[in-house]
Amino acid sequence: MVETGMGAATDWRAWQKSWDRQQEWYMPDREDRFRVMLDMVEATVGPEPRVLDLACGTGTITDRLLTRFPRATSTGVDLDPALLAIARGTFEGDDRVSFVAADLTDPAWTAALPYPRYDAVLTATALHWLHCEPLAALYGQLAGLVREGGVLMNADRMKDEATPRINAAERAHRHAAMDRAREAGALDWADWWALAAEDPVLAAPTAERFRIYGEHADGDIPSAAWHAEALRAAGFAEARPVWASPSDALVLALR
Repeated sequence: MVETGMGAATDWRAWQKSWDRQQEWYMPDREDRFRVMLDMVEATVGPEPRVLDLACGTGTITDRLLTRFPRATSTGVDLDPALLAIARGTFEGDDRVSFVAADLTDPAWTAALPYPRYDAVLTATALHWLHCEPLAALYGQLAGLVREGGVLMNADRMKDEATPRINAAERAHRHAAMDRAREAGALDWADWWALAAEDPVLAAPTAERFRIYGEHADGDIPSAAWHAEALRAAGFAEARPVWASPSDALVLALR
């Protein structure tokens, strides 16, 4: 996965790909929602967007954005030092991309951004670590960052508590598929972080990451309807899901 030794360089692309594979163990339809996300970017703000990749992790969205739209620009924001190390290493030398280390629960986090407005704010599998009240407050901040006519899209696990039997059936089916993939050698979250902790370059930022977050954040998983309502209350003109799987949804809000 990683080249080590005197004078050797870290293979950041290999780490990027290994993160993708680990995430796909949990979300086999992950690429489908990225495709729809970028379809809607093109439909609403065009093929040369200025994008805020929110809670960017390793830069998964930015990678797909620039592959599809070579004239786009991206600002990635995250607090995780290990994932940011991978993102910065992957895009080193690409002047279309910048990264900011920031805590989204800090009311002043937007001050570090290089631009006052963005055409699109995109995020995936990240904001579920926030509880509803701070998430609604974050949506209010993001409404101020999205230009008039711009968009915000959040793809994440969104569970409707009004459908408990459907939720149980979906969970059982998803976990059965995960068990089969696990038997075939798929890495889970804990496996991936164990490898990162053993890497000479990522060991220190991984230790810092767990100091900041612990094992996993404990947020809320509200429904897509809740997200749409919170986004409208925050100042977006329209908001609704534009894609859904049995367990996840992509909510788009138009400024």
